[in-house]
Amino acid sequence: MRQLKGKVKESAREKKERKKEFQENKEKAFTVALPILGVAFLFLVVFVYLKTRPPAASMSI
Repeated sequence: MRQLKGKVKESAREKKERKKEFQENKEKAFTVALPILGVAFLFLVVFVYLKTRPPAASMSI
């Protein structure tokens, strides 16, 4: 029977390797993206805090 155009059927070994690479990339995403997002969130919190606090002159007793 004639092969239709499209994706070539992958072997079990290729499928296993692809799944392993996907899992490794997923783990790398957490080790890289989470610290970056954490630092960005921290900067946002500090920025909002500094912009919304009252001026230093009115805080004196």
